[in-house]
Amino acid sequence: MRYRLGVDVGGTFTDILLIDEDTGRTYRAKTPSTPHDQSIGVLAGMRKAAAEAGISPGEIGQ
Repeated sequence: MRYRLGVDVGGTFTDILLIDEDTGRTYRAKTPSTPHDQSIGVLAGMRKAAAEAGISPGEIGQ
């Protein structure tokens, strides 16, 4: 399985879209973010989307 990740960082929320490239199935996670440290929202969203897909964050491609 191969996964592609889309990230939309806003002012107070980060929206993560995880796409299974084999099936086209998508998983979405929206997490709170702060303007001074948006990486927290990105990492939390990645973990949340991966859990929804039933995979580990390490299985998401670079």
